[in-house]
Amino acid sequence: MKQFFKFMFASAIGTFLSLMIAGVFLFVVFFAMLSVVISEASENGPGKIENIEDNSILHLSLNKPIIDRTSENPFENFDLINLKSQNSLGLDKMLRAIEKAKTDDKIKGIYLDLTYIPAGMATLEELRAAIIDFKASKKWVVSYSELYTQGSYYIASAADKIYLNPAGIVEHRGLSSEIMFFKNALEKLDVEMQIIRHGKFKSAVEPYMLEKMSAANREQMQLLLNTAWSSMTKQVAESRNISIEKLNELADNMTIQDAKIAKAEGLVDELYYKDEILGELRERLALDVDADINSVSLKKYATTLKKAKIESTVGKNKIAIVYASGEIRSGQSTKGVMGSETISKAIREARLDTNIKAIVLRVNSPGGSALASDIMWREVVLANKAKPVIVSMGNVAASGGYYIACAADKIIADEKTITGSIGVFGVVPNAQGLMNNKLGITFDRVKTNKHADLMSVFKPLTAQEKDIIQIGVEKIYDDFITKVAEGRGMTKEEVDAIGQGRVWMGKDALEIGLIDEIGGMDRAIEIAKEKANLSDYQIVNYPKTKDPFEEILEELSLNIETRILTKALGNEQKYYKKIQSVTQQSGIMTRMAYDIEIH
Repeated sequence: MKQFFKFMFASAIGTFLSLMIAGVFLFVVFFAMLSVVISEASENGPGKIENIEDNSILHLSLNKPIIDRTSENPFENFDLINLKSQNSLGLDKMLRAIEKAKTDDKIKGIYLDLTYIPAGMATLEELRAAIIDFKASKKWVVSYSELYTQGSYYIASAADKIYLNPAGIVEHRGLSSEIMFFKNALEKLDVEMQIIRHGKFKSAVEPYMLEKMSAANREQMQLLLNTAWSSMTKQVAESRNISIEKLNELADNMTIQDAKIAKAEGLVDELYYKDEILGELRERLALDVDADINSVSLKKYATTLKKAKIESTVGKNKIAIVYASGEIRSGQSTKGVMGSETISKAIREARLDTNIKAIVLRVNSPGGSALASDIMWREVVLANKAKPVIVSMGNVAASGGYYIACAADKIIADEKTITGSIGVFGVVPNAQGLMNNKLGITFDRVKTNKHADLMSVFKPLTAQEKDIIQIGVEKIYDDFITKVAEGRGMTKEEVDAIGQGRVWMGKDALEIGLIDEIGGMDRAIEIAKEKANLSDYQIVNYPKTKDPFEEILEELSLNIETRILTKALGNEQKYYKKIQSVTQQSGIMTRMAYDIEIH
């Protein structure tokens, strides 16, 4: 008995000490996070535009990932290792800030301080359009960099003057897309990916069944890249007064090998060191040689603005923006995942609110679960019967992302938005060989009915079971193209001809009727305003933000995983996440195969 109490007492003490240490750790982390938030609030000011000094420049560095919607959670992306905030602005606040600066007498110009911009092509297109619109105020825009990637140069080309460090470089080589194939690796592991799909272009499953791109996939990939490059070079050519033919010649020959050549070929205007560009800025601001430059970051400037609104806020009229971003799955949304329950509820709340006169659905998703997509599609249908619903497509609105968009009144996309991918597939892994032959693990089973073990990943599908799943895939595909046909005023045959899982750029999607107009979020809001016949209104964002403490706990777990992956894999963590997303899929999928990046 004495030993029992000794053991119990020791266990209690150990548990108490563990809880105390964990509590102290959380206490320290919480107050470190709180101090960062207070520090940032003190630096940026509590939303007072008066904090911006006269004769200032707006400084855009754009060196953090750009998402569609700015998080209201002050602890979002908090760095637990270095105990500092890594928050970045969303595209929504960026566009509003640049728009405000256009008419702000205190802001004299924009300084683009660029290197690599971690953002999709459509996001870059919307930012570039905002900068060009800013120039309509007759204010100046200058750009400087030590290294212009193709994405950052695309933004810089909108500037009045482009400056480059004398030892710097401009990357100009064209676009490429690389896909990783796992077929041979899976064979070595004795894992069979049992694939059932509809659509010859539905290439999401190709990495598991082929060693290289199919002819159909290569065809669509080539068109995507050609369309994106054509759009980029056309816009750069117009801004820099260089012919498209010349830009392609420079890329084909890899002519731009150093800064002097970049200047000689007209890609940049001058070669400046940092002190020289600062001198240029002082001259534009009519300052003395050693005078301080009043510079305000885009983030700080955005925080000085009141809650983003368009025009006047008089009256109760509102336009709701519902942000539908991430991989589509059932249930609640989490970081990087669009949950059908969360988005359906957001659309429903916007529909039932009589003060909301129109809805803009911002879709940025490669797709995912067919069932979850259908649940959200239903809410879009109901909302569109009650008030105008305009879809604004971001970097990608494909497969399930297009599924939920097709019922809207109008669909707006950027030239470089990736959309379409109207196709369906299902994947059932068979790891029996891995378990039996590699690990020596065997399985036996009992069942009440013939197909009770249909979805087991430790046995192969029978021919009959494959037929059963194929019937389900065909049914969902027929339902998909039926809904697209109804929403777009087309026949099923017409949708099928441009479907089959094929992916399109926004520019091409306009020509085949998948979208109605080229434009960004601002254009979608303008159309919503016109259709609702509004003059004075305000913007409200959905889904509603989560409870702060719930977000903190979620962010703590996600941040630790992200930090570990980033440290171990760097930029290559995207391949790990790609494999992870496949293993987390369930049911029949409407999802795009890949992402395209500009470097």
